[in-house]
Amino acid sequence: MIRQITCDGTQEYAFLKEMTHRSGETNRKVTQIVTEIIDTVREGGDEAVKAYTKKFDGNLPQYYEVPRDIINDALTEADQDFVTALLNAQANIADFHNRQKPQGFTDAQPNGVILGQRVRGLERVGLYVPGGTAAYPSSVLMNAIPAKIAGVKEIIMVTPPCKDGTPNKDILVAAAICGVDRVFLSGGAQAIAALAYGTEEIPKVDKIVGPGNIFVATAKKLLYGVVDIDMIAGPSEILVLADETADPKYVAADLMSQAEHDELASAVLVTTDPTLPAKVEAEVARQLTYLSRKEIIEKSLSGYGAILVARDRTQAVELANAIAPEHLEVHMKNPLELIGSLDNAGSVFLGAYASEPLGDYYAGPNHVLPTSGTARFFSPLGVNSFLKRSSYIYYTEDALRQAKDDIVLIADREGLTAHANAIKVRFGEEG
Repeated sequence: MIRQITCDGTQEYAFLKEMTHRSGETNRKVTQIVTEIIDTVREGGDEAVKAYTKKFDGNLPQYYEVPRDIINDALTEADQDFVTALLNAQANIADFHNRQKPQGFTDAQPNGVILGQRVRGLERVGLYVPGGTAAYPSSVLMNAIPAKIAGVKEIIMVTPPCKDGTPNKDILVAAAICGVDRVFLSGGAQAIAALAYGTEEIPKVDKIVGPGNIFVATAKKLLYGVVDIDMIAGPSEILVLADETADPKYVAADLMSQAEHDELASAVLVTTDPTLPAKVEAEVARQLTYLSRKEIIEKSLSGYGAILVARDRTQAVELANAIAPEHLEVHMKNPLELIGSLDNAGSVFLGAYASEPLGDYYAGPNHVLPTSGTARFFSPLGVNSFLKRSSYIYYTEDALRQAKDDIVLIADREGLTAHANAIKVRFGEEG
C-alpha cells in the first residue's frame, strides 16, 4: 500500500519533487467560478450572498445572522463533557498564546530623539469555519483565542448551515466559549467575499482566517490584498522520524490520523531502522479494519504516502528539513536532542506520547500550520498574526541638524531632490 524508498541521494529527492506537484496550481475553472462569485457579491451584497447560498445549498438557512440567544442556548444545552473538554483545551491554548504577546517600546535618546514602536490588535477579523457534517469546533478555538489575546476588537464568524438550515451546535458552543461577536450562516467563496468587501449586514474585516474547501481557499487567495489572510493552505501532511525504538503501532496510527483528512493528504515515514517498514505496514493493515474513513486513508497512503529508509539519524534530519512538513513527529531515542536541528516544520511532536492529534485539539500550540513545504519561511498562526505594528519618530531641531548632511547626501545620490529639499528648507538651505 505504501511505497518504500531507500535513500541513496537520488530516489528520495525524486519523491520530494513529485510531492511538490501534489496540490498543483489552483484549477483554472475554480478560479473563474470564484472570480465571478466575488464580483457578484461585491456588487450585490447580501442579496447575492443569499442567492448563492440558495443555489449551492438548496434553500436559505433559518436565519442569516444567528441571534445571540441561540448561541448562548447552544452552550447551556450542550453536553457537559464536551463543554468541559473544550474549556480545558481553551485554557491550554490561551496559556500558550499569552506567552506570545510582544511589547511595544520607546527609545528616548540623550539628544532628545524619541523612537518607538506601537503594537495593537486588528480592528475586526473574519473567521471562516466549515459547517454541516464537516464541522470543526477546534478551528474556532485555534483562530479566535489568539485573536482575542492580540486585542482584536471584533470577530465575525461565517459558517455554512446544516442541511436543515440550522447552525451546527458544536460550532456555536465553541463560538460562545471563545467570545466570537457575531455569527452568520453563510459558506463558500460568497462568504469570503462578503467579509472582504462588507455588505449591508456582514461587516468588512481586516483579515480572514480559517480553513475551507478549494473554493474558499481560492477566494482567500484572490482577495489577498483587499484583506489580509492567514495563509494559503494545501492538503494536510505528516512526517514521522523513527528509529529502532519506535512502536510500529503508534507510528501507523499517527500516519493514518493525517491520511484520513483527504485523498491528497501526505503521510511519510523516514526511518533509520530497515525492519520498521514491514511492521508499520502490518499495523496499518490491521488498524484500517476498524477505521471509518478507510477508503480515504488507503487512497492517501497509496498516492502520497511513502516510507523512506535513511542510512542514519543525520540523513533523516536532512530529509525532514528538505520536506518542511506541516506536522513532524519524532519517534527516536532522546528526541529532545533534535530540537535544535529540526529547522523546517510547522509543529514538532517529540516522543511516543506526543501524537499529532494532541496538537490538533488540546496541547496549546496552534494547529493552523504552513503546508506544502512553506514551513521553510512561514510560521504557525499565533498572536502576531492578529497584530499590526507602527513606528514613531520625534527629532529636535539640533538632532536633525546633526543628521541633515547625511540625509541630503543619500537623497541626492538617489536623485530624489525633493526629499533633500524637505530637510534643507528647515535650515534655510533650500535651492
